[in-house]
Amino acid sequence: MITSNTTLFQEIQKVVVIILGAFIMAIGLNLFLIPANVFASGATGIAQILAELLPLSTGMLLFFINIPIAVLGWMKVGKLFTFYSFMHVALQTFFLEVIPVQTLSEDILLNGVFGGVITAVGAGTALKYGSSAGGLDIVALVLARVSDSPVGTYFMMMNGLIVLTAGLLFDWESALYTLVTLYVGSRVIDTIHTRHVKVTAFIVTKKPDELREAIHKNITRGITRMPAKGGFDATDKEVLMIVITRYELFALQQVINEVDENAFTNIVNTAGIFGLFRKD
Repeated sequence: MITSNTTLFQEIQKVVVIILGAFIMAIGLNLFLIPANVFASGATGIAQILAELLPLSTGMLLFFINIPIAVLGWMKVGKLFTFYSFMHVALQTFFLEVIPVQTLSEDILLNGVFGGVITAVGAGTALKYGSSAGGLDIVALVLARVSDSPVGTYFMMMNGLIVLTAGLLFDWESALYTLVTLYVGSRVIDTIHTRHVKVTAFIVTKKPDELREAIHKNITRGITRMPAKGGFDATDKEVLMIVITRYELFALQQVINEVDENAFTNIVNTAGIFGLFRKD
């Protein structure tokens, strides 16, 4: 997410991270999952299944699948988020075409585990810097907003369909190892950047007015202000409490660094929310 004071260096840094994430995902696919006939999650898994049925590569099918999804995301999720996500998809397609498909191990379990870990590192890195790997991430976000249901529910349903399809079209062993890959990948992404959860930020600052204005300018979230006093220096401060999604955490960090680099921020996971919380 670009804030009002985002520097060119920060945007270049994000692009470099997206390139690296796409390259890592392509490595995990072409060296582990595709040779073992184990399927990844989301649109990548769908592309793998279609590549077994159609005379097109996984990379090209992934690109074509993401075109209508990108249009949907542009209209419903956010233009900048969708732009960076589609950039990730395009780069991943390029790397999938350039990196040769090679078998490093004949052990399907090793391929499933390492493929899941490596592709999750690529996807999680993109999420950490305000992008995504595209595909079903965007579809799930849109469905969650329309139905007011948890995003994770749609990920489970769509990935469940991938596993079922793999079992019906190919063999159930591949489908079961795909489940292992999905589980391992989800754990790794949770370690890097937990998706689709809400967090609460407690920001202790001596510049509450400037920081509140900057946050509201860049993030559409409510803020609760609480007076505080420093325990060491006894100076007057304020604690700004704000609940956001993980997708907005990167932007919040940028805003805080720009306005008050000396602010102390505590981020805690939020188990649940009752009341109004914007989903868009």
